[in-house]
Amino acid sequence: MEELQEQQFKAVQNAGENAKNQPPTPKIQKVIFFLRDHWDFEKYFEPRLVSLGPIHHGKPKYQLGEKYKHVLTNKFMEGNSNTKEEVINKIKEKIEELRECFEEEVTKGYDDEALACLLFEDGCATLQFIYCATNDNFKELGMINDGVAFGYQDLFLLENQLPYRLLKWLMSLSDNKNELEKSIATFIEVHNMVPCKCKQQSKQQEAKGERGNGEEKLEDQRIILMEQEPIHLLDHLRSLMVNHDQQPVAKKDRRKVNDQESYHNVRELKAAGIHFRRSSNSCLSNIYFTRQYVLLGYLYLPPIVVDDSTRPKFLNLIAYEMCPDFENDLEVTSYISFLNSLIDDANDVKELRKAGIIHNILGSDEEVAQLFNEIGTELVPNLKINEDVKRDIQEHYETPMSWMFRFYHDHLGGTWSIAGFFGVILGLILSGVQAWFTVNPDSQRHN
Repeated sequence: MEELQEQQFKAVQNAGENAKNQPPTPKIQKVIFFLRDHWDFEKYFEPRLVSLGPIHHGKPKYQLGEKYKHVLTNKFMEGNSNTKEEVINKIKEKIEELRECFEEEVTKGYDDEALACLLFEDGCATLQFIYCATNDNFKELGMINDGVAFGYQDLFLLENQLPYRLLKWLMSLSDNKNELEKSIATFIEVHNMVPCKCKQQSKQQEAKGERGNGEEKLEDQRIILMEQEPIHLLDHLRSLMVNHDQQPVAKKDRRKVNDQESYHNVRELKAAGIHFRRSSNSCLSNIYFTRQYVLLGYLYLPPIVVDDSTRPKFLNLIAYEMCPDFENDLEVTSYISFLNSLIDDANDVKELRKAGIIHNILGSDEEVAQLFNEIGTELVPNLKINEDVKRDIQEHYETPMSWMFRFYHDHLGGTWSIAGFFGVILGLILSGVQAWFTVNPDSQRHN
């Protein structure tokens, strides 16, 4: 584990040093070498059913997936005013630009004709799959449920990405362009692990007869993402989760906190008078800490849905952030690392679930705790991210009031009410003050 952390740290450091010499956008490439021996690589980084792009193309285990791609491509081309040959020729006209979207080693075994044909079928199949997914049209294509489920996961694998500009060109050549664009935006929103709270708000407002602005917010978000063209679908998902429109929090000039000091789990923080709340803005960077009446602290975290797809999505997002040519702030990596610091076992997950932060569709709370512990333990996060939050938590944790909360939790929580405990503390303080004035009556007269 230490070896992996050292390799990861060096890779991140080298990536930062070489950023000036890198192309403006990262290329589609294989997962970085030192991750290939960890995290059950074949299960979480290689396609389960369908290979997309040149990296895994032609492998025998994807024969069923090839059949599905033929069906989806034929469906995509139905009623299209352009023929298959015309679309392939248009792709060949842009083949050098598309080849530049991939790492050189990935496409060197393909001539222009072969690469154009591959990208045509994979691109058409991807767009039709997404359209069917958002319109529930798989049954008429004869696709089985397992195939559909694995197809969802395969679309968000780093080694299975297609250039978004390819998808954009194919949509522009389709007579169904507008519907295809909407289906991609909807598909990414559905698979966002940090659900948009405005959907829930709009439902509540609707029930009260109020006009909500959830749809407007989603549409605004969709427009922003479409203006900032994604590199591929995995990048599209990451952009929605990270949300770079968030305003950076001003740094406070205060003492630095030892990283180990800030690693308290949920139950320890709760015992110190810190409560957990769900953030109103659904993006991974929306983590903050506030205090109320000096006594209580509130740690706000974005809500997250945990299901069978969570592990492969997060692992591939982490692998994407670690690509040597991708200049980024490791937002997803840092979020997972921070969440892992809060979760030791199922009891911590239970508290976050009760607070509406974790929506557990995976199974038991133990499984969720294991998931984040296994993913988060070996990560090297960006230490600047959540630095102020950790500092605020630690400062609150070290206050006398926090110490009293912890004393009550550790020694009296099962027998005394918290109001009774602090009533006794207040009584002792007042008794002490009265005793002092009894012993020192001159001080009272002087006042």
